[in-house]
Amino acid sequence: MPEIATRPQDTTEPRPQVQPEDSRELRDLYATFGAEHLVPLWTGVDDLIPRQPAPRAVPHVWRWRTLYPLAQRAGELVPVGRGGERRAIALANPGLGGRPHVSPTLWAAIQYLGPHEVAPEHRHTQNAFRFVVEGEGVWTVVDGDPVAMRRGDFLLTPGWHFHGHQNVTDEPMAWLDGLDIPFVGATDSGFFEFGPEQLSDERTPPRSRAEQLWSHPGLQPVALLGKRPSSPLAAYRWEHTDRALTDQLAVEEAGYPATVEPGHAAIRFTNPATGGDVLPTIRAEFHRLRPGTETVARREVGSSVWQAFDGTGSVIVNGVTHRLERGDLLTVPSWAEYRLRAETGLDLFRFGDAPIFEALHQDRLEVDGVLVRQAGRAVDRGGDR
Repeated sequence: MPEIATRPQDTTEPRPQVQPEDSRELRDLYATFGAEHLVPLWTGVDDLIPRQPAPRAVPHVWRWRTLYPLAQRAGELVPVGRGGERRAIALANPGLGGRPHVSPTLWAAIQYLGPHEVAPEHRHTQNAFRFVVEGEGVWTVVDGDPVAMRRGDFLLTPGWHFHGHQNVTDEPMAWLDGLDIPFVGATDSGFFEFGPEQLSDERTPPRSRAEQLWSHPGLQPVALLGKRPSSPLAAYRWEHTDRALTDQLAVEEAGYPATVEPGHAAIRFTNPATGGDVLPTIRAEFHRLRPGTETVARREVGSSVWQAFDGTGSVIVNGVTHRLERGDLLTVPSWAEYRLRAETGLDLFRFGDAPIFEALHQDRLEVDGVLVRQAGRAVDRGGDR
């Protein structure tokens, strides 16, 4: 029989919330409940079934001007290789008790690869992506397919695909990693496997095989048709993202509907085989605001992370303004009210866990104080349509 890895158990006994007016008999009953690992619903219903989400995660900003020098320092002191696997520095939300999680479902980190370094191949059931804020010169190899990484590119590593990275230049490079590590951990569904010591393909082609097959708008290779839970396209290139956003604003300026709201263009990265999200557990988008634009207030079930790609502006979360500059990262907890505000033009990359809640029919969206979507259905003030 294979050995099953287990975690140390929490031996703290659950205890009901005893009130001063409780009788001795009731206190004795509660003590017996605790000894038998039982908790009555009536003493903790507000915690177990709150009237609306009460996230432990809090809004927080990580500054790129702080993150990047720390990543550089780690590059000088910490090797990359088998065992540690990746030189990645996770964002730990201050509300989550020191866990290396940016939200209860999402993991975000800055990964740093020095000149001519190689991060060996491995695979895991967790879904992953990379987003590049600056730099180039790294190729990520996904199931033997080398994929170039450049500024503005959004790159995928779906769960259980072997992947490694190599830097072929004399300059270091850092990027944002996003994974569903906390979600997989909470559901005890994670597996991990080492790959070969050497990269399975050390070439550096300008375009990956995945791009050659899947990056043609509206066109699918007949030989590869079929349902795919994750996108088969390994890289979504910045030139396409930039052009799509520019064109949305141009169409809006010509007087036609094209944007989320005035001055606010947005695109969603999608699976070309299905039209759905790129990964089963992660949604990724890119937003562009004209100078001076301020969006209406929104709140939604599920958490998200925003990274400023270019320009300056703010995200106002629950009435508190968080100013963002290039590279800065902000987490927005579930059901927190947020608005975007651009000073100069503002470009923002965003990823979140919406696909999880939509699959479970627990999604909900409120815009400007009005509930507009619930459990996958549009609603009005009177309820479901």
